[in-house]
Amino acid sequence: MSIPKQVKKYLDDKGVDYQEIVHRTVFTAYDAAQTLKRELKEVAKNLLIEADKTHVLVIIPADKKLDLAKLKKALGVKKVSIPKEQVMIKVLKIKPGALSSFGGLHKLETIIDRAMLKTKKVLLSSGSFTDSVLMKAKDFVQLEESKLADIAMKGGYKIPKAVKKQMTKVKQKVARKKAASRPKKKTTKKAVRKVTKRVVKKAVRKKK
Repeated sequence: MSIPKQVKKYLDDKGVDYQEIVHRTVFTAYDAAQTLKRELKEVAKNLLIEADKTHVLVIIPADKKLDLAKLKKALGVKKVSIPKEQVMIKVLKIKPGALSSFGGLHKLETIIDRAMLKTKKVLLSSGSFTDSVLMKAKDFVQLEESKLADIAMKGGYKIPKAVKKQMTKVKQKVARKKAASRPKKKTTKKAVRKVTKRVVKKAVRKKK
Protein backbone atom coordinates (compact mmCIF):
# COMPACT_ATOMS: atom_id res chain seq x y z
CA MET A 1 0.00 0.00 0.00
CA SER A 2 1.02 3.64 -0.32
CA ILE A 3 -0.39 7.07 0.44
CA PRO A 4 -3.17 8.25 -1.94
CA LYS A 5 -1.87 9.42 -5.34
CA GLN A 6 -3.28 12.93 -4.97
CA VAL A 7 -1.53 13.37 -1.61
CA LYS A 8 1.79 12.08 -2.98
CA LYS A 9 1.55 14.42 -5.99
CA TYR A 10 0.66 17.35 -3.72
CA LEU A 11 3.72 16.74 -1.51
CA ASP A 12 6.09 16.00 -4.38
CA ASP A 13 5.00 19.12 -6.26
CA LYS A 14 5.69 21.19 -3.14
CA GLY A 15 9.18 19.67 -2.89
CA VAL A 16 8.84 18.93 0.82
CA ASP A 17 10.77 16.20 2.63
CA TYR A 18 8.49 13.51 4.01
CA GLN A 19 8.36 9.83 4.84
CA GLU A 20 5.58 7.41 4.00
CA ILE A 21 4.60 5.22 6.96
CA VAL A 22 2.71 1.98 6.29
CA HIS A 23 0.84 0.45 9.24
CA ARG A 24 -2.13 -1.68 10.16
CA THR A 25 -5.59 -0.20 9.77
CA VAL A 26 -6.20 2.69 12.16
CA PHE A 27 -9.23 4.93 12.49
CA THR A 28 -8.12 7.66 14.87
CA ALA A 29 -5.05 9.63 15.87
CA TYR A 30 -5.11 7.64 19.11
CA ASP A 31 -4.98 4.35 17.17
CA ALA A 32 -2.08 5.66 15.07
CA ALA A 33 -0.10 6.61 18.17
CA GLN A 34 -0.65 3.20 19.76
CA THR A 35 0.18 1.30 16.57
CA LEU A 36 3.33 3.23 15.73
CA LYS A 37 4.49 3.52 19.35
CA ARG A 38 4.48 7.31 19.33
CA GLU A 39 3.41 9.83 21.91
CA LEU A 40 0.00 11.41 21.34
CA LYS A 41 1.57 14.86 21.11
CA GLU A 42 3.52 13.68 18.02
CA VAL A 43 0.33 12.77 16.15
CA ALA A 44 -1.83 15.38 14.40
CA LYS A 45 -5.60 15.27 14.85
CA ASN A 46 -7.64 16.70 11.96
CA LEU A 47 -10.94 18.50 12.48
CA LEU A 48 -13.18 20.02 9.83
CA ILE A 49 -14.76 23.12 11.30
CA GLU A 50 -17.60 25.29 10.07
CA ALA A 51 -16.76 28.93 10.73
CA ASP A 52 -19.64 31.27 9.93
CA LYS A 53 -20.34 30.40 6.27
CA THR A 54 -17.02 28.80 5.39
CA HIS A 55 -14.99 25.75 6.40
CA VAL A 56 -11.48 25.46 7.81
CA LEU A 57 -9.18 22.57 8.64
CA VAL A 58 -7.98 22.57 12.22
CA ILE A 59 -4.91 20.59 13.32
CA ILE A 60 -4.19 19.94 16.99
CA PRO A 61 -1.98 17.45 18.86
CA ALA A 62 -3.81 14.18 19.61
CA ASP A 63 -3.26 14.62 23.36
CA LYS A 64 -5.42 17.75 23.39
CA LYS A 65 -9.00 18.72 22.56
CA LEU A 66 -10.22 21.70 20.63
CA ASP A 67 -11.26 24.83 22.51
CA LEU A 68 -14.07 26.27 20.35
CA ALA A 69 -14.03 29.61 22.17
CA LYS A 70 -10.31 30.09 21.48
CA LEU A 71 -10.78 29.00 17.87
CA LYS A 72 -13.60 31.49 17.34
CA LYS A 73 -11.39 34.27 18.66
CA ALA A 74 -8.40 33.17 16.56
CA LEU A 75 -10.48 33.10 13.38
CA GLY A 76 -12.32 36.31 14.17
CA VAL A 77 -15.74 34.79 13.43
CA LYS A 78 -19.08 34.85 15.21
CA LYS A 79 -19.78 31.13 15.24
CA VAL A 80 -17.80 27.88 15.00
CA SER A 81 -19.11 24.33 15.03
CA ILE A 82 -18.21 20.79 14.04
CA PRO A 83 -20.34 19.89 11.01
CA LYS A 84 -22.06 16.57 10.49
CA GLU A 85 -20.60 13.77 8.40
CA GLN A 86 -22.86 14.59 5.44
CA VAL A 87 -21.32 18.08 5.19
CA MET A 88 -17.86 16.63 4.66
CA ILE A 89 -19.19 14.42 1.87
CA LYS A 90 -21.02 17.32 0.20
CA VAL A 91 -18.41 20.06 0.62
CA LEU A 92 -15.16 18.12 0.16
CA LYS A 93 -16.49 15.29 -1.99
CA ILE A 94 -14.71 12.70 0.15
CA LYS A 95 -15.72 9.74 2.26
CA PRO A 96 -15.74 9.96 6.09
CA GLY A 97 -12.25 9.27 7.40
CA ALA A 98 -10.60 10.31 4.11
CA LEU A 99 -9.76 13.84 5.27
CA SER A 100 -6.00 14.37 5.13
CA SER A 101 -3.98 16.82 7.22
CA PHE A 102 -3.23 18.92 4.14
CA GLY A 103 -5.72 21.76 3.90
CA GLY A 104 -4.17 23.05 0.68
CA LEU A 105 -5.07 19.79 -1.03
CA HIS A 106 -8.72 20.19 0.02
CA LYS A 107 -8.67 23.94 -0.75
CA LEU A 108 -9.25 24.73 2.92
CA GLU A 109 -7.68 27.37 5.13
CA THR A 110 -5.58 25.57 7.75
CA ILE A 111 -5.09 26.64 11.36
CA ILE A 112 -2.64 24.72 13.55
CA ASP A 113 -2.39 24.70 17.31
CA ARG A 114 0.91 26.25 18.35
CA ALA A 115 1.70 23.24 20.59
CA MET A 116 2.21 21.16 17.43
CA LEU A 117 5.61 22.83 17.04
CA LYS A 118 6.80 21.44 20.37
CA THR A 119 7.56 18.15 18.66
CA LYS A 120 10.32 17.81 16.07
CA LYS A 121 8.43 15.51 13.71
CA VAL A 122 4.70 15.01 13.37
CA LEU A 123 2.66 12.08 12.09
CA LEU A 124 0.00 13.30 9.66
CA SER A 125 -3.05 11.71 8.10
CA SER A 126 -2.83 11.03 4.37
CA GLY A 127 -6.55 10.31 4.15
CA SER A 128 -5.82 6.58 4.25
CA PHE A 129 -6.49 4.15 7.10
CA THR A 130 -3.25 2.26 6.40
CA ASP A 131 -0.73 4.94 5.38
CA SER A 132 0.46 8.08 7.12
CA VAL A 133 2.99 10.83 6.47
CA LEU A 134 5.86 11.77 8.76
CA MET A 135 7.55 15.14 8.38
CA LYS A 136 9.14 17.94 10.39
CA ALA A 137 6.51 19.99 12.19
CA LYS A 138 8.00 23.29 10.98
CA ASP A 139 7.98 22.03 7.37
CA PHE A 140 4.32 21.12 7.72
CA VAL A 141 3.43 24.61 8.96
CA GLN A 142 5.35 26.24 6.08
CA LEU A 143 3.88 23.84 3.52
CA GLU A 144 0.31 24.73 4.45
CA GLU A 145 1.04 28.42 4.98
CA SER A 146 -0.95 27.87 8.13
CA LYS A 147 -2.09 30.22 10.80
CA LEU A 148 -0.66 29.33 14.23
CA ALA A 149 -2.75 29.94 17.34
CA ASP A 150 -3.43 28.60 20.84
CA ILE A 151 -6.69 26.79 20.10
CA ALA A 152 -6.45 23.58 22.15
CA MET A 153 -6.69 22.55 25.77
CA LYS A 154 -5.88 19.47 27.82
CA GLY A 155 -8.46 16.75 27.72
CA GLY A 156 -9.17 13.08 27.19
CA TYR A 157 -9.54 11.53 23.77
CA LYS A 158 -13.03 10.67 22.57
CA ILE A 159 -13.71 8.56 19.49
CA PRO A 160 -16.49 10.02 17.29
CA LYS A 161 -19.63 7.87 16.92
CA ALA A 162 -19.29 7.72 13.12
CA VAL A 163 -15.75 6.38 13.46
CA LYS A 164 -16.86 3.81 16.04
CA LYS A 165 -19.44 2.45 13.61
CA GLN A 166 -16.88 2.19 10.84
CA MET A 167 -14.39 0.51 13.19
CA THR A 168 -17.01 -2.13 14.06
CA LYS A 169 -17.81 -2.80 10.41
CA VAL A 170 -14.17 -3.24 9.44
CA LYS A 171 -13.42 -5.46 12.44
CA GLN A 172 -16.37 -7.67 11.56
CA LYS A 173 -15.20 -7.87 7.96
CA VAL A 174 -11.66 -8.84 9.06
CA ALA A 175 -13.07 -11.47 11.44
CA ARG A 176 -15.15 -12.99 8.62
CA LYS A 177 -12.13 -13.13 6.32
CA LYS A 178 -10.03 -14.85 9.01
CA ALA A 179 -12.79 -17.37 9.68
CA ALA A 180 -13.13 -18.12 5.97
CA SER A 181 -9.38 -18.60 5.53
CA ARG A 182 -9.04 -21.14 8.36
CA PRO A 183 -8.69 -24.69 7.01
CA LYS A 184 -11.56 -26.93 8.01
CA LYS A 185 -10.59 -30.09 9.89
CA LYS A 186 -11.48 -33.24 8.05
CA THR A 187 -11.97 -36.58 9.75
CA THR A 188 -10.03 -39.08 7.62
CA LYS A 189 -10.17 -42.88 7.80
CA LYS A 190 -6.58 -42.86 9.04
CA ALA A 191 -7.50 -40.52 11.90
CA VAL A 192 -10.45 -42.76 12.84
CA ARG A 193 -8.21 -45.83 12.91
CA LYS A 194 -5.70 -44.07 15.19
CA VAL A 195 -8.41 -43.05 17.65
CA THR A 196 -9.93 -46.54 17.60
CA LYS A 197 -6.52 -48.12 18.23
CA ARG A 198 -5.91 -45.87 21.27
CA VAL A 199 -9.35 -46.70 22.70
CA VAL A 200 -8.78 -50.45 22.27
CA LYS A 201 -5.36 -50.32 23.90
CA LYS A 202 -6.75 -48.39 26.86
CA ALA A 203 -9.57 -50.95 27.28
CA VAL A 204 -7.11 -53.86 27.20
CA ARG A 205 -4.93 -52.27 29.88
CA LYS A 206 -7.96 -51.82 32.13
CA LYS A 207 -8.91 -55.53 31.81
CA LYS A 208 -5.40 -56.56 32.80
